[in-house]
Amino acid sequence: MSDANFVWFDLMTTDPEGAKAFYTEVAGWGLESWDADPDYAMWTVDGKAIGGVRQLPEATQAAGVPPNWLGYVTVPDSEATARQITALGGTVLMTMNVPPVGAWAVFSDPQGAVVAAFTPAGEASADTKTAGHFSWHELMTTDYKTAWEFYKAVFGWQITDDMDMGPEMGVYRMYGNNPENTLGGMMTWTQSPPAWLYYIHVNDLDAALATVKRLGGSVVNGPMEVPGGDRVAQCQDPQGGFFALHSN
Repeated sequence: MSDANFVWFDLMTTDPEGAKAFYTEVAGWGLESWDADPDYAMWTVDGKAIGGVRQLPEATQAAGVPPNWLGYVTVPDSEATARQITALGGTVLMTMNVPPVGAWAVFSDPQGAVVAAFTPAGEASADTKTAGHFSWHELMTTDYKTAWEFYKAVFGWQITDDMDMGPEMGVYRMYGNNPENTLGGMMTWTQSPPAWLYYIHVNDLDAALATVKRLGGSVVNGPMEVPGGDRVAQCQDPQGGFFALHSN
């Protein structure tokens, strides 16, 4: 299997205009329209698109789905991956093929966390740990060991490190395509439904957190230092979407 990297991030929200105003200040992103769909705007870093924002459908809201971020992970064949996901106990929620862009399958893993498998039509750039990009991809789930076996089979990821966080927190498992390319981590967390959390890299964490609060968002946890000296904080935007910030 080729490297499975996170390459795109979509925000589904109840107020796209409000989200645009919020994230462009907090993350320093630009905005670019997409000619194929005027209701979809793309986030940009240095003029390059890294994701987009769209209205959360009313029917989805009525079903109890809150504003949320969706990450897309590259695979060689999204249709084959969708079949594998089903065989492994996951649930394929939607498939789509847009020829200029690529094909993808949005799915929930066996514990319920939602992510997408994406086969791009052209080249797709992986995240970088630089300002404005998503630098860490974290799964909080009901059983990290079971989740790990699922994602290892689907994406071919490897363990890059295991960190023991004590008897209450347990093991924090870090993963990637190879030992030199850690993409994120996963842990057992039963205080909220299983979900992926994406970390945006910023140059000045304290300034970014002040902006989060000023614009009506909230800091849920942190800021705190993590092993290696980096600092992180978990946040919620004004519409209720969860995200995190990371600085060196």
